[in-house]
Amino acid sequence: MDNLVTALVAAAALVAVAAFARWWLLARRPSLGTPEDRATYETLHTTALAAPALRRGLDAESAASALPHVRTLLGARTVAITDTEGPLAWDGPGEHADVADLVRAAIGSGTTRAAGRVIVAPLAVEERVVGSVVIVTDEASAGLARATTEVARWMSSQLELAELATSRTALMEAELRALRAQISPHFIYNSLGAIASFVRTDPERARELLLEFADFTRYSFRQHGEFTTLAEELRSIERYLVLEKARFGDRLRVVTLVAPEVLSVTLPFLSVQPLVENAVRHGLESRAGDGTITVTALDTGPECLITIEDDGAGVDPEVVRAALSGRNPSASVGLANVDERMRTVYGNAYGIVVETAPGFGTKVSLRVPKFSPDVDTSS
Repeated sequence: MDNLVTALVAAAALVAVAAFARWWLLARRPSLGTPEDRATYETLHTTALAAPALRRGLDAESAASALPHVRTLLGARTVAITDTEGPLAWDGPGEHADVADLVRAAIGSGTTRAAGRVIVAPLAVEERVVGSVVIVTDEASAGLARATTEVARWMSSQLELAELATSRTALMEAELRALRAQISPHFIYNSLGAIASFVRTDPERARELLLEFADFTRYSFRQHGEFTTLAEELRSIERYLVLEKARFGDRLRVVTLVAPEVLSVTLPFLSVQPLVENAVRHGLESRAGDGTITVTALDTGPECLITIEDDGAGVDPEVVRAALSGRNPSASVGLANVDERMRTVYGNAYGIVVETAPGFGTKVSLRVPKFSPDVDTSS
């Protein structure tokens, strides 16, 4: 994990330096700076071009995309990228040298190796060697070997970012499965019980509720896509509340206030619905009398602000803190799950905010960036 953090910091620093270099050179037009200035800018620009391919992970396609830029960085005649089994891609003229023995030596030792016109530097992710970068040049030198080693270290940091993204995706999928497992038994039991109560007294009503239940479960248990739109999430919430109103009757009131311009906002799948279910279960089930659930989604410029509020029993804030920190996950799996997934996707600044006190209801807020490069809107 320390290596991943280091890689992230290094990548952020590289982007910042590149942005500053570009601004500084443009500010000095028309001279474009000294030759050293231009060389620095060109190096940073080349690394920025190679980075996207490497952040997709180490395979033949990403290696082929990154190699021309790596070759430019090192000024070598021919360059290759390998995994632990053999070459993934070559770039450059001439016959490809027989480098298998040197590659095995570099991968086995985890250090740069050179022989004749060939230099091989290992690529590592969290201290695990995953491949190598191979340089074939007219004349090897100690300086080129050092440069190859540094470029390989930078490439390794990009591969670590790729692995981090893969791990994040796997974590989100696991958390989503856990959330479905937590929600389904309680809700399914109560919904089927409410539908059964109308079978004899109001068959048409029972039929309508059964269709709502089918649509709700089809959405909740779909097996593809980490993200959804706010409009889709709100439609699922509407079905959920129809089923709960069949159970609670006039005890449950629902108020919805949604700005039309935020309906297309993309957000993590099942990130609002569990909060509404939590408001019903923990806010209204545990108290006598009527209760109101208020769902709002407002446009606040670069973000969409979503709040779920109930006037139910409320809870000790310490119980909420324990649930969100993982010290008492049984208190509210839904809250903790949504909070973790929001932080995973958007960063720690986007965790949920809970305002509550015994006897005063609960208000849960979450902010969703309207545009985020980390969100796949096609999901």
